Amino acid sequence: MNGIEVLIVEDDEAISAGLALNLKIEGCMPAAVLDGETALARLKEGRFDLVLLDISLPGITGLDVLAALRDGGDDTPVIVLSARRDEFDKVAALRLGADDYVTKPFALAELLARMNAVLRRSGTGRTNSPPPAPAPPSGEQFRFSDVVVDLRTRVVTRDGKPVKLTHLELELLAHFLRHPGEVLTRDQLLRQVWALSSGSRRTVDNFVAQLRAKLERDPDEPRHLVTVRGTGYRFDS
Repeated sequence: MNGIEVLIVEDDEAISAGLALNLKIEGCMPAAVLDGETALARLKEGRFDLVLLDISLPGITGLDVLAALRDGGDDTPVIVLSARRDEFDKVAALRLGADDYVTKPFALAELLARMNAVLRRSGTGRTNSPPPAPAPPSGEQFRFSDVVVDLRTRVVTRDGKPVKLTHLELELLAHFLRHPGEVLTRDQLLRQVWALSSGSRRTVDNFVAQLRAKLERDPDEPRHLVTVRGTGYRFDS
């Protein structure tokens, strides 16, 4: 990950210093701050390739920082770090636009793998992983119900009005659109969209629920993002 600029937002100085040291060894260029207000100021000053964001911060919380970033149109990839194992926090972080969620304590190898996956999806082009897939052809536009998705411009509209999707929400939707009628297991989606060989299947469920809330006329009775009980999901146009 040579040259990757990482902002570490962590109020525990020992954890922050240790993480920064390990990232330097891996070739990253880390910067560290201890609170959310300083993190937002640093992000306004210059663009980082990735943010490692603790939830429990003094003053404004990590979730507040994440919300402020996404509301302000900042799509810098964010991996949330938290000692909390509460599913509510994870769901909240993902819904606010986090690209991944890692529970403390974590192994450095796991964090580096997740960083690589997030950076590859975001297309920074500076990881040690293979380059991202080429952009879709200009005619790659999809329509279902009152939704129009243009994967070339990454614009989604519903009933003529723009729908704001996070980077990963759009990647998941694109994968469904390119495989209509296919039953996709949660493990397949983790590998093909998240680039993870293993992970929490609840992550997939949470993201599908978010897409349904934004795109389905009745999220409780979805027509397009359909659950295949005991297996996974299927996209029906």
